Amino acid sequence: MRTPVTIIGAGLGGLTLARVLHVHGIPATVYEAEASATARAQGGMLDIHEHNGQPALREAGLYEEFRALVLEGREATRALAADGTVLFEEADDGTGGRPEVLRGELRRILLESLPPGTVRWGRKVSGVRVLGEGRHEVTFADGTAVTTGLLVGADGAWSRVRPLLSAAVPEYTGTSFVETYLFDADLRHPAAAKAVGGGAMFALAPGKGIQAHRETGGTLHTYVALRRPQEWFTDAGFTDPAAVAQAAAAAPAAEAAARIAAEFDGWAPELTALITDGETAPVLRPLHTLPAGHRWDRVPGVTLLGDAAHLMIPNGEGANLAMYDGAELGKALAAHPDDTEAALTVYEQAMFRRSAAEAVDAADLHERMFGDDSPHGLIAMFTGAGAGAGVGAERTA
Repeated sequence: MRTPVTIIGAGLGGLTLARVLHVHGIPATVYEAEASATARAQGGMLDIHEHNGQPALREAGLYEEFRALVLEGREATRALAADGTVLFEEADDGTGGRPEVLRGELRRILLESLPPGTVRWGRKVSGVRVLGEGRHEVTFADGTAVTTGLLVGADGAWSRVRPLLSAAVPEYTGTSFVETYLFDADLRHPAAAKAVGGGAMFALAPGKGIQAHRETGGTLHTYVALRRPQEWFTDAGFTDPAAVAQAAAAAPAAEAAARIAAEFDGWAPELTALITDGETAPVLRPLHTLPAGHRWDRVPGVTLLGDAAHLMIPNGEGANLAMYDGAELGKALAAHPDDTEAALTVYEQAMFRRSAAEAVDAADLHERMFGDDSPHGLIAMFTGAGAGAGVGAERTA
């Protein structure tokens, strides 16, 4: 294949695509709005699945490097009642198919596997223009521009490439996460550390919940879920909802934490401490989705992957799907070196089917976690009494 590939977005999906293309000798350039690889924190734990994330890393030739990142014991899962009573618990015996790694470390090994100069940092897209015959011009906020014969939007929920293919716009689900951290928790917050345990902890009720995961050492990463209008979070001290549509918003810590914790009045103090004792400013993560089954007609010279293509409710599949999309697109392009459109058709048709199925599972999991039957629906899934998707709380922002 002689057409260089232009990838917008250096998240896990875009980097996996670039790496698989490199393995097959196909040149690619990744343009990323962030100033550097360390410009911001990369989120928390990811469970990398046997049926999508792990095969993608094998295609990228990075499976052994990935295994070296796995944090042992983090697949342990527990569900607690509001009073702290353990409702369900499962240890990590080392045989699970969803090993946990830090997102930032996974991104690091992908970046290090690419030739120098593959990623162009500080290149925020300001517009994309159709030139005809499958070619596009991408302009950047710094005034520069590139012309490409194959453009891939791997630029997340608020993709600047998506409008070339679809008029769909992400819509607020009615639920937001508020993210907090505790550090050195075993020493400084022992009751909260004991409640979370060695892996993931869920304490859920209809319309709300406290979810936490143990990361490296004593770091506890918490996502507090609340089913509230976006205006409610504005009143709680977070930035105006219109301003958080494309970026997380940190609120003044004490005011926001107190307002969020008040929604869990009467819950066990070891659970509410995950909010009130937070050692970083709480960060708002409004949950948005594209329509389930989102798809488009084939447009020459452009496609999407990951959240740009199929943004859905967090269910532990977002990063896995993005990487799998990247690997499958890379394989399709390598298999059709003289017919890019055939490659994109093969990739998109398979991607549409799998993402539609995952969106249904994600909605089912969300209802189990925060619907009227919470937490019993989730526990039924854990115990095999009900089918469902993954249980991760990760979010591609």
